[in-house]
Amino acid sequence: MSETRYKLHWITAVIQVLKTVKEMILPLLVIVFANGLNSSSSGVWYLDYLSFIIFGAFIIVFAITGIIKWKRFEYWFEDDELRIEYGLFVKKKRYIPFDRIQSLDYTEGILHRPLKLVKVKVETAGSSSLKKSEAELTAITKEAAQIIEHEIAAAKMTKKAVSLEEGTVVEGIEAEEQSQVKSIFTMSVKDLLILATTSGGIGIILSGAGIFLSQFAEMIPFEWMYEEVSGFIKFGLLFVAIAVFFGFFVVWLLSVGMTFLSYYGFSVSLDQQDIVITRGLLEKKRMTVPLNRVQSIRVIENPFRQIFGYAAVAIDSAGGGGAEGAKINLFPLVRKKDINGPLKEIFPDLILVEPTRKLPARSRRFYYRIDFLWMVPAIGAMAYFFFPYGLLSLLIVPVIIFYGLWQHRSGAYELSGNQLTLRFRGFSLQTAFLMRKRIQSMEVKQNYFHKRRQVASVTAAIKSGIGTFRAQVLHMEEAEAERILSWYEPKTEKKGRQE
Repeated sequence: MSETRYKLHWITAVIQVLKTVKEMILPLLVIVFANGLNSSSSGVWYLDYLSFIIFGAFIIVFAITGIIKWKRFEYWFEDDELRIEYGLFVKKKRYIPFDRIQSLDYTEGILHRPLKLVKVKVETAGSSSLKKSEAELTAITKEAAQIIEHEIAAAKMTKKAVSLEEGTVVEGIEAEEQSQVKSIFTMSVKDLLILATTSGGIGIILSGAGIFLSQFAEMIPFEWMYEEVSGFIKFGLLFVAIAVFFGFFVVWLLSVGMTFLSYYGFSVSLDQQDIVITRGLLEKKRMTVPLNRVQSIRVIENPFRQIFGYAAVAIDSAGGGGAEGAKINLFPLVRKKDINGPLKEIFPDLILVEPTRKLPARSRRFYYRIDFLWMVPAIGAMAYFFFPYGLLSLLIVPVIIFYGLWQHRSGAYELSGNQLTLRFRGFSLQTAFLMRKRIQSMEVKQNYFHKRRQVASVTAAIKSGIGTFRAQVLHMEEAEAERILSWYEPKTEKKGRQE
């Protein structure tokens, strides 16, 4: 195995500087706006431009530290390990055995693509899902990335072939070196536009604007803005409505643009035992998810997309998830009738049937009774203090009841061999396909009122990143809940009970 030491590309220093400036942008802007725009003169030039001098000094320090980090970072391959040496003032070493490496995720940013570079994230089973990989190579050539893949693949294949005869070792290695990538799913431009149009990116933009306003509230001339808005309102309600509509329309366009750029060229392919997901226009990303890390498959139906026959498919991955997190969008948008084909190609053992066992009629009240009880005092207070307009709050009651009935009607479940299928609704309808060996724990809840009505709630927890995802069907038949729990219990435990 080669012990040649490799360096990162020089653009790493630039990326490090930009990354540090991005993290420090708020305090730096506060320094500049607090003193840098002060028109008063003290007569001493360096005091008049003190904030700009501090800003420049920070930039110089960031540049120096970025160069030092780039110079001190190197990696090599030794003893079936990826070894990394790095550090600004204290030199650190990290050794990652090839056996622990489960995937290499690639990102091509704006600074990477012109120079034909990639950022490589090394994911292991112990990687955190909170945007923290086991290791990150900020900028290397695509050829260098292929060398890493080759070294890892060669080491793993050699280990598999140790027990084989010498004549068959070569044949096995040659066969495995021929990686056959099979295209599974590609999003069309039409589907991409529908995804961008119906996405929830508008909430991200509005929350970002709220954070900005909270950080710079003291510098924003609210009194002047209030006077301008008051004068504008005098033009009439129609003009105000048009202006508000135009503002939301611009925010919506920004949301559509962000989603379109993020998911442009979205494709899913199967490379032996790995799912490979590629997406992005300005920043191209490639994520690899080993099949043995997939814990559950979820079909998610947003009510707005459901009207047009569309759904999304997500998978929960155990261990690391990198920047993508534990829940991974396998098919961000796909026609409901076209889901089975590509899913069967990836998961041939998956039983893709709609759950047919519904919830009993006597459990309906449990879906809205609690919400109704705690809303009654709130409705009473609003009706009393804001009479007569407060009486409009009574309209919340039918909304709560309708929402509860909607959830009750959506709930369903099915047992098929070693697979449990649960369907439940928050706002979106979710159908979770769970294999028995992937379920971490099963819980059946039943309170006093449940016992009287002979109903119970079932919750199945599966590993999702470093946390858990809980699929649950509430208020089902008590006997059915016990049957699902009995299905999950290990056979040895069942025998022990019988004895």
